Amino acid sequence: MPGPESPPPAGPASAFATTQWSLILHAARPDSPEAARALASLCATYWYPLYAFVRRQGRNAHDAEDLTQEFFARLIGKNYLASVAREKGRFRSFLLAALKNFLANEWDRERAQKRGGDRTFVPLDAGSAESRYAIEPVDTLSADRIYERRWALTLLDRVLERLRAEHVAGGRAAAFEVLKGCLTDGRSGESYARIAAELQTTEGAIKVAVHRLRHRYRELLRAEVTETVGSAEDVDDELRHLLAALTA
Repeated sequence: MPGPESPPPAGPASAFATTQWSLILHAARPDSPEAARALASLCATYWYPLYAFVRRQGRNAHDAEDLTQEFFARLIGKNYLASVAREKGRFRSFLLAALKNFLANEWDRERAQKRGGDRTFVPLDAGSAESRYAIEPVDTLSADRIYERRWALTLLDRVLERLRAEHVAGGRAAAFEVLKGCLTDGRSGESYARIAAELQTTEGAIKVAVHRLRHRYRELLRAEVTETVGSAEDVDDELRHLLAALTA
């Protein structure tokens, strides 16, 4: 689901004190359990763009799963973060650079053989990965472009799920399922009237609800992007980059 036409207004820079990627950047040490947990959380969210990158490099599904899993095991278990430069503080960029380096080192070596034991793995849904990869454009996207596009779509999916969860918690799940199409679609008066009839309310109430839904969506989008960049100054640029990736 595409995001807003322009980045939502910036929030306070102080919010970065507790974001996941900022925590990792501030505590890039192998003995930092907080940083390791934050890294594992981000990797669990954004594993599929990496899997899609590996597949587009020509690896089959089984090898791509093993390589992606082994990459995460090393990323979380080793001191890969020691070389992260804070001025290059986008998690998206760091992760792809680290993966490319890992694949270059693994290219002529036997693929990962061991699982379990004392190793830390990010859970991958292999069945979901292949069903998603099967609908990727066959020839139009390079590995780098498919990574960027899938990162953006994964982020937007996460925003939508957070928005849905808020409505479920507030007892408004049914209304959300009806209204979510208004996040991106241009709705005519006729459409608002139809939605109002379906939800047994007024057209004016629907317009207010849609306005609030879009506003909250933009807030959550900014919050989600904030988790993956290193400073407040990076948020708007990252939003523009990801929105461009969806239309490229």
